[in-house]
Amino acid sequence: MEKTLSIIKPDGVSRGLIGEVIGRLEKNGLKILAMKMLHMTKAQAEGFYAVHKERPFFASLTDFMSSGPVVVMVLTGENAISRYRELMGATDYQKAAEGTIRRDFARDIEKNIVHGSDAPETAAFEIGYFFNSFEIMS
Repeated sequence: MEKTLSIIKPDGVSRGLIGEVIGRLEKNGLKILAMKMLHMTKAQAEGFYAVHKERPFFASLTDFMSSGPVVVMVLTGENAISRYRELMGATDYQKAAEGTIRRDFARDIEKNIVHGSDAPETAAFEIGYFFNSFEIMS
């Protein structure tokens, strides 16, 4: 069983979409092993998105991700990474498939409701960034 990280971003939290996102996860066979709400500092957001430090969107992304509470979750299931990425939809919500989270709820390419790991190595780093082994159910 594969694990991945999910984040409901500040726009998803502020718009009351936590339950909608969790419902879609569960309906699609993804199991939640850990979950918590937190408010990242700018420094924490910069650490999480350090891989994008040289990209032009880094400052606005980290400003946004530290602008309000987020919900971070560890998900598991068969092919959890690819299944969750399919459920999220394309980063550009206007190009996302019908019925995906981003297509249905996003209003901006950056404020696109959710984040998900893109590979097993990324998932391991991202899960470890927010959770210790005692917080993750098996």
